[in-house]
Amino acid sequence: MNGSRSGRGRRIVLWRHGQTAWNLERRFQGSTDIDLTETGVGQARRAARLLASLKPDAIVASDLRRAADTAAELAAITGLDVAHDAGLRETYAGAWQGLTHEEIVGQYGEQYAAWKRGEPVRRGGGELETEVADRAAPVVLEHAGKLPDAGTLVVVSHGGTIRTTIGRLLGLDSHHWEGLGGLSNCCWSVLGEGARGWRLLEHNAGTLPEPVLGDDD
Repeated sequence: MNGSRSGRGRRIVLWRHGQTAWNLERRFQGSTDIDLTETGVGQARRAARLLASLKPDAIVASDLRRAADTAAELAAITGLDVAHDAGLRETYAGAWQGLTHEEIVGQYGEQYAAWKRGEPVRRGGGELETEVADRAAPVVLEHAGKLPDAGTLVVVSHGGTIRTTIGRLLGLDSHHWEGLGGLSNCCWSVLGEGARGWRLLEHNAGTLPEPVLGDDD
C-alpha cells in the first residue's frame, strides 16, 4: 500500500496525542476515551507551534478526545478544519483495556509474550495489529490523496495505530512492525513520498525535520 505516483513530494506527519492520566499510570487505554492531562494540553500546544511552521494543508484525527483535543491545538493556529475519523482510533484490546502493564503481564503473561514475539495476537480478545492497519492506513491514504504536490497532511492518532500504519505504508511485513519504536506523547513521525513509494524520514521526533544532506538524499 504505497503512495500513488501522482502528487510528487507529499508528506505525512503522524502525530501522537498528548499525555493522559492513564499514560502516567501505564494503564492500557486502547479505544477507551481518556482526556488529556493539563501537561498533555501543554505538550499539544508546544508541538502545534512547531508543526504549524510546516504549513500543513490538512489535518485528520482520531475521534477519541485525547487525539481530537491535540489536533484542535494545531487547528487553532493554522485555521484548518479537522476531519475526525474513527478509523484512526487506538487498537481495541478488550479485557486488557484499563489494566496496568503489571496487571496485563500478571493475568495474560503468555498472550503478552506471544505479542512481543511478533505473533498475531488478539490482545484481550480485541483487534489484530493487521486489522488496525486495515482500517487506519486507508484513511491516511485517502486524505493524502487529496494533497497538492509537495503538500503536508498531519494525522493525529495513537501510538499503536501510528506504528501499524507506518508499517503498512512502508510495505513492511507485520512481523517487523515492532521494530518501529514507540512514540512519546506529542511526538511525531514523518513519511515522505519517494520514487518507490513512502519513506520514513523522521521517527519519534519532537523537533522540526531537517533535510538529509549527504549521499542518501
